[in-house]
Amino acid sequence: MRYLDVGVAEKISKIGLGTWQFGATEWGYGEPFAESEANVIVRRALELGVTLFDTAEIYGSGRSEEILGRALGKHRESVFVATKMFPIVPSAFVLRQRAVASTRRIGTSRLGLYQVHYPNPLVSDRTLMRGMRSLQQAGVIAEVGVSNYSLARWRAAEKSLGSRILSNQVEYSLIHRSPEHELLPFAESHDRVIIAFSPLAMGLLSGKYHGTAPPANLVRATNPRFGPEYLTRTSELIAVLREVADAHSASPTQIALAWVIHSPAVVAIPGAASVEQLESNVAAAEITLADDEYLALRQASGRLGDGPTLPTPGSLDTPESGPSARFAVRHSLRCGWYVAKTIWRDHAHRSASKLNPRSRVRLHQKNYASRAARQDSAPARFD
Repeated sequence: MRYLDVGVAEKISKIGLGTWQFGATEWGYGEPFAESEANVIVRRALELGVTLFDTAEIYGSGRSEEILGRALGKHRESVFVATKMFPIVPSAFVLRQRAVASTRRIGTSRLGLYQVHYPNPLVSDRTLMRGMRSLQQAGVIAEVGVSNYSLARWRAAEKSLGSRILSNQVEYSLIHRSPEHELLPFAESHDRVIIAFSPLAMGLLSGKYHGTAPPANLVRATNPRFGPEYLTRTSELIAVLREVADAHSASPTQIALAWVIHSPAVVAIPGAASVEQLESNVAAAEITLADDEYLALRQASGRLGDGPTLPTPGSLDTPESGPSARFAVRHSLRCGWYVAKTIWRDHAHRSASKLNPRSRVRLHQKNYASRAARQDSAPARFD
């Protein structure tokens, strides 16, 4: 495994583990995955040298944080745990409450990286950054991060914080390269980090969806990138990925990941549905692409342009009424529901702790059955 050197106490692995799928019904993995397989995946990741683990308070209504924390066990304090809060109410007081709630769910005294999940489209980050600064001073968090921020808003947030904001978590892959315009050059020249989410475009770059039946799970089935038209458009890129993969005795997935982390400022956080998938992802950190291979992939990707995606929040620095701003308001309101579910679940757990063991088991079974029954037909995008 390779690691970043950006002056933090814990090493940050170039390949991390994203845990959105831990405890979330929309991926269709079910309770056995949450209770067993997720634990095995995290333990194997530790053995392979993975130190970056990314989660969020709204993933699985807080279950992702809990599952990750249990799986990490005694290693919670020695790895770089990154979580996120959604700034529906952008106040320093609420921020402190949410940070402490995340530490409790994960079972740690300190968060390695605490990120603002999405820029609030109506207000600036001054109040939030005041709260972040107090959390750092209290030792609750080590580093501050943002997610889905434009460069202008990232730098403005740093000014409000009064110190560096270590990272910006954004979508970055061979079919979504907009971070290269401003974010990546800034990170490379200022010792900052780009955390690439969806580095495999939700698995599209594996090539397994080209020429096969459409994906069954809701997250992919409702994404326009998995429609027949876009799969056809990306067939040339997949062909180049396969050609480069053959030269390295690797898979297209591994080559796509190696391309993303080629920059010294980029780490990637692919998810993993199995230990085998995790091992494949981690092995990508050891692949070094030749200059001509890197260029060939850039050229094939460049002929595509950015694929279908959510509106970029880069224009959300003011609450103007453009399409992106309207989307951001809708997205924030919808995710407010997920934040409310997380808070309610925390409250229910505190109440359940007063019940006898048999009643707690019945409540747990009832809650999981209820979540499965209410599974959305078109799940929200959180990242």
